[in-house]
Amino acid sequence: MVKWGVLGTANIARGCTIPGMRLSENCELYAIAGRSIKKAESFRKEFDFKKAYGSYEELLADSDVQAVYIPLPNDLHYKWVKEALNAGKHVLCEKPLTLNEKDAKELFEIAKKNGVILMEAYAYLHSPYIESLKEVVKSGMIGDIDYIETAFLTQGYSDDIRIRRENGGGAMYDLGCYCTTMILTLIDSEPEDIKAQAEYNEDNVDIHTSCMIRFKNKARAAFNVGMVLGIDKNARFDNLYVHGSRGYIRSKVEYNKQGEAAYKIYTDEGVSIKRLDIPQNYSLEIEQMNRCIENGEKPHVSSKFSVKNAKLMDMILKEIGY
Repeated sequence: MVKWGVLGTANIARGCTIPGMRLSENCELYAIAGRSIKKAESFRKEFDFKKAYGSYEELLADSDVQAVYIPLPNDLHYKWVKEALNAGKHVLCEKPLTLNEKDAKELFEIAKKNGVILMEAYAYLHSPYIESLKEVVKSGMIGDIDYIETAFLTQGYSDDIRIRRENGGGAMYDLGCYCTTMILTLIDSEPEDIKAQAEYNEDNVDIHTSCMIRFKNKARAAFNVGMVLGIDKNARFDNLYVHGSRGYIRSKVEYNKQGEAAYKIYTDEGVSIKRLDIPQNYSLEIEQMNRCIENGEKPHVSSKFSVKNAKLMDMILKEIGY
């Protein structure tokens, strides 16, 4: 069993990742740390952690903790990933790993130096839905990809860390990274040119960003992200279109979808439907991390991929002046 420590009591941990840990094989919910011992104790009782700590430093000092999951606000990722790596812990950190490419590169270098694993937490990239899309593309069924369009929009928030610039909030950091990673997963080329624009709220946070990307292999991609579907309405819109030289894919499958799902493939031979039964993505992510730790498996979300995505994010953020 891999003994896991969770560094923080964020909603993503409570609602998604910790439940995924409980479903995963070879995962022991060993320690939870919060900014107060009271909150950590509440989590310990709710999820049956063995230990609770009132500070992140105490958890990292526990020699029994093998791996650490970090669900902290975006602006705290760099500091606490670095602390955890230097404490000799394997680290799974919520996306985005850092707020820029430079810091991402540094953290992977520290992980390598300390002989531990660092993986960026894109749970959806572990889904059989993504594997299915990759298999269709690799098979040549739709030919060579020349255009991808994807969208991820949610409700706006009256008050949320996701709309606080000082915490690394905004549509690009919260939602755009899903679209960029989807595009980079399906287009094997380097970005060559970026055009993007954003709408800002009164606090100078991007709440709606649109982007066009041209790649060196001449493929194109576009995406649209935003927190604009009402305020606190629990609304969302997900979309994916992948066009190739011999056909195309249309999908409304949500990012991090769990349960039954389907998407359509259009070719000259007709329309085919891919049907999937998708497990809880966060459990797949934890299980893969455990295999990396125990069996030497390579992280599914590699350091090379995370740095490539961070570089693309930097280009887009620069383009919109964020």
